[in-house]
Amino acid sequence: MDNKISATSGGSVKVGDFHINRMGFGAMRITGDGIWGEPKDRESAKQVLQRAVELDINLIDTADAYGPEVSENLIREALHPYQGVVIATKGGLTRGGPNEWTPDCSPAHLKEACDASLQRLGVERIDLYQLHTVDSNVPFEDSYQTLLDLQREGKIRHIGLSNIEPEHFKTAMEMGEFVSVQNNYNIFNREHEDILNLCEQNGIAFIPYFPVGGGQSDMQQSVLQSVADKHGVTTHQVALAWLLAHSPVMLPIPGTSTIAHLEENVAATNIQFDPEDLDALERVAG
Repeated sequence: MDNKISATSGGSVKVGDFHINRMGFGAMRITGDGIWGEPKDRESAKQVLQRAVELDINLIDTADAYGPEVSENLIREALHPYQGVVIATKGGLTRGGPNEWTPDCSPAHLKEACDASLQRLGVERIDLYQLHTVDSNVPFEDSYQTLLDLQREGKIRHIGLSNIEPEHFKTAMEMGEFVSVQNNYNIFNREHEDILNLCEQNGIAFIPYFPVGGGQSDMQQSVLQSVADKHGVTTHQVALAWLLAHSPVMLPIPGTSTIAHLEENVAATNIQFDPEDLDALERVAG
């Protein structure tokens, strides 16, 4: 691998009218345990965010539910006024305590959530605002129409969707424009390959959360370890580099609370697989 660490090494993908380097940063884990409350060290959390931008990461992904509110507040403290970096946030999940997540994608809640995120981030318009989930108690069309309305009001520049199925994708395409989809996806779990294919066909960025995966079998781990040893990297780096190689619209956003791990993640953009590597890695899906 090249010794230079920069998110530009992974190439870029269009997200609306932005050109985003294909290694973003997910700001969920800069909060407290259970994604609840303040981090143990606020200054360290802010330093991680600042280092991400130094490494040419130009997409920071967060949500009002991370903390709740904590992640957005830290981003503003560390990075405002956001020179050269896109801040993406989400609304539609509420929190009752550590590791508790309750959907509320009602129009009233989404409007309140968007206004609150605007204030916390210190902006007049959010560059990328994502519907965090689909709420079984609210018609998807109502939730998505609310984001379209907020966009027309000038509060949102671009709309993204998260945790959707193909029917939501197709409905949203008929109603208006969105520029990204954020679903669970990694080398071991390719359940949403159909959504990825739709994104590729329509020029929409695919943002895989949980991008490294977990719970793999000994056989799967052995394959990754073999490729990692060949390139002198970690298995986590192999998993991230595979995402970049797998699709040109892929935009991983691995999160971390340490600078060392952040730099390791960004260094994965330097890994170049040969056909033998890719053939082996394609076979490790669960």
